[in-house]
Amino acid sequence: MSALCAAGEAELCRLHGIGPEKFAQLQAVIEMARRALREKISSGNALNSPSAVRDYLRLKMQSLPHEVFVAMFLDAQNRVIETEELFRGTLTQTSVYPREVVKRALHHNAGAVILAHNHPSGVAEPSHADETLTQALKQALALVDIRVLDHFIVAGSGVLSFAERGLL
Repeated sequence: MSALCAAGEAELCRLHGIGPEKFAQLQAVIEMARRALREKISSGNALNSPSAVRDYLRLKMQSLPHEVFVAMFLDAQNRVIETEELFRGTLTQTSVYPREVVKRALHHNAGAVILAHNHPSGVAEPSHADETLTQALKQALALVDIRVLDHFIVAGSGVLSFAERGLL
């Protein structure tokens, strides 16, 4: 399924029975799924539906050819206020600035955040730099009473949770 989501128009249109119209329909279905998951996590406590958060992030980030760093800003009841791509990098890295993350969280009046980034390589294991960054962001956000609830790494169809791994 992730290969289908990641495939470009030229690649899919080479397959028998898929032309530009079918490609457009598939893209519309993927976007509808993204929006449905976004609505599900926005309408209630994001922590009550971790699978929806995971699925939403996977659909949003799995097929990107470069690294991105995303923050989901939540209110005091853990409802999603906004999801923003904060930083964009190269195939293997992106620079993340804690000051900018704190500024955006304060802008949204967030009570908590869920962080996420992708590994285009397809390997969902966190690097030492990922772990260090997560701790730095957690400390910086704690200074202004904003909790880091989780940090996800999206790699292909796999999604790793720092909270589930005990890395928070």
